[in-house]
Amino acid sequence: MASAGPARVVVEADGGSRGNPGPAAYGAVLKDAATGAVIAEDGATIGIASNNVAEYSGLVAGLRLARRFTPGATIEVRMDSKLVVEQMSGRWKIKHPDMQRLAAQARELAPAGTSYTWVPRAANGDADALVNQALDGTRSGVTAADAPGDGVPDAPDSAAEEAGSPAAKAASGPPDMAQPTTVVLVRHGVTRHTTGRRFSGGLGGDNPPLSEEGRAQAAEVAGWLGELKESVDAVVASPVRRTRETADIIAAELGLPVSEEAGFAEMEFGEWDGLSFVEVAERDKERLDAWFADMAAAPPGGESFLQVQERVLAGLDRLLSAHEGRTVVLVSHVTPIKTLVAHAMEAPLDAIFRLELAPAAVSVISFYADPSSGKRRGSLRFFNSLAPGRRTLRDTGRW
Repeated sequence: MASAGPARVVVEADGGSRGNPGPAAYGAVLKDAATGAVIAEDGATIGIASNNVAEYSGLVAGLRLARRFTPGATIEVRMDSKLVVEQMSGRWKIKHPDMQRLAAQARELAPAGTSYTWVPRAANGDADALVNQALDGTRSGVTAADAPGDGVPDAPDSAAEEAGSPAAKAASGPPDMAQPTTVVLVRHGVTRHTTGRRFSGGLGGDNPPLSEEGRAQAAEVAGWLGELKESVDAVVASPVRRTRETADIIAAELGLPVSEEAGFAEMEFGEWDGLSFVEVAERDKERLDAWFADMAAAPPGGESFLQVQERVLAGLDRLLSAHEGRTVVLVSHVTPIKTLVAHAMEAPLDAIFRLELAPAAVSVISFYADPSSGKRRGSLRFFNSLAPGRRTLRDTGRW
């Protein structure tokens, strides 16, 4: 590992997204301010993100390099992002939640006296090159120079680090900054129960197939998400007919198999399955009212919202562990998806009654590891959006 050496260092940082939002990566270079010699570099992908989030990720990565390789040195940060430089200098406000979180990390890493300088893009070529190398898949993680300009990869402290131990992950940047696990949530297309506004439960109830309209909706979503096929790691579905059929259509477009996770099946409605709200209100109004009023109440023979929450969050833990740092398309149902959104927002469970979710709608949540608590925290980035049909995903400018 490189010695602490220089009293002054320069961090050159950049980030970029192919699509804005789209597949994104950051690059950061740590240099000796006096000689210009490269001390260390870092470049890695961060899943689906905007240019600004990628740029902030580059800043955080650069400050981590400085803390690791040149502790105690005075830092000048140079970036071609006017937004990041002005916000970190305190002259512009930071409104976006993802950027607020990354800016807070940067402030914790930056020693007193750190300065921020805007430079033209041409003067930030080294960091920009790392961004493109990461996006092209030709590099990922930290390299350190044993001698100025050497460019030799930093040797791991042990075979365990090389194999991907927590120590090795910390060296290249923890997942809370560099590698969120992004879950693209898709509600299934319509069935005869959907259009009839009937209770349609999980594995235990009547499971009608997608209607012709529902298959068309799934195909439209598949075409929309097809732009991201190079970024998606897996397609997961609840093992219910309508979700599996929707997932099969999407997976065919992405060129991926479908795996099933029972934790994301729809609530079991028991004796209400197949009935409309009007029919249940006429036959069992007292229990229907109790079901809306109490998260622990359940339809006769069915599940409560609290029971659904427990199995959905258990399924989420399995999903995030299996696909850490990747992007996953998850095809599920209205109740599980709303439950995941409420969880990501740290809202009470009954917030699901105030969320509207259309059939075949797309929502996106990124989950970041929080080293201080050991938990994963969610960031809702996209909710209840329908495939635009005549526009591309990138044209929406929202994700």
